[in-house]
Amino acid sequence: MLHPSYTDLMKVVNSEVEEGETPVVNSRYSIVLATAKRARQIIAGETPLVEANGKKPLSIAIQELENGKIKILSEEEAAAQEALEAKAAEEAAERAEAARAAEEEKAEEAAEEGAAADGEE
Repeated sequence: MLHPSYTDLMKVVNSEVEEGETPVVNSRYSIVLATAKRARQIIAGETPLVEANGKKPLSIAIQELENGKIKILSEEEAAAQEALEAKAAEEAAERAEAARAAEEEKAEEAAEEGAAADGEE
């Protein structure tokens, strides 16, 4: 028998759903897909969010889900999350480019000042 049971995991995942709203998870299949996806992420090198202690990646993923360390998102929530992450990455790239350009400009000014000082001597 699986511990925790699928029913227990479904209760954990749906615990934040308000009365009358559609549950995030309605079937065992959703639990299996989510934990398998997380196990693949752990295998690929992502850091476990719970104590691993030699456990298999799937056991770690199940424990993460049970402890509320990971969440199963609806398609709409996943798309919104992806859009936010893409926007944040784009803004970070723009800031890095602006910093690089400012650094180049500063280096050019320093070189010009050095050349002007050499010309005065």
